[in-house]
Amino acid sequence: MDLAVAVIIGAAFTQVVTALTDSVLMPFISALVGSPNFDDFAKITLNGNELAFGVLLTAIVNFLLIAAAVYFAIVMPMNKLIEMRGKHAEEEPTEEVALLTEIRDALVPGTKH
Repeated sequence: MDLAVAVIIGAAFTQVVTALTDSVLMPFISALVGSPNFDDFAKITLNGNELAFGVLLTAIVNFLLIAAAVYFAIVMPMNKLIEMRGKHAEEEPTEEVALLTEIRDALVPGTKH
């Protein structure tokens, strides 16, 4: 069930990441660099074949932007939630709980204290 929910949320989040990348980050990079992508960057013609290293660079930049968006929007908050949940589970038992545990252990036959 958890996997199904993760797939559905991941599919829905794809649109958010795409919008962030296409509408905010890439125009910002375009304003800095002067081009919305790097497709025309580092084109080399070798024996009549065109090598377009800029297309690879554009794909790498898009991957890094999407990875950063997923990390900061999903992974970091989930790690914080897991950490918070773990802190509650590791708390010291109250004095009453400790006393009741000691009484329970004393009543169990065959245990040495």
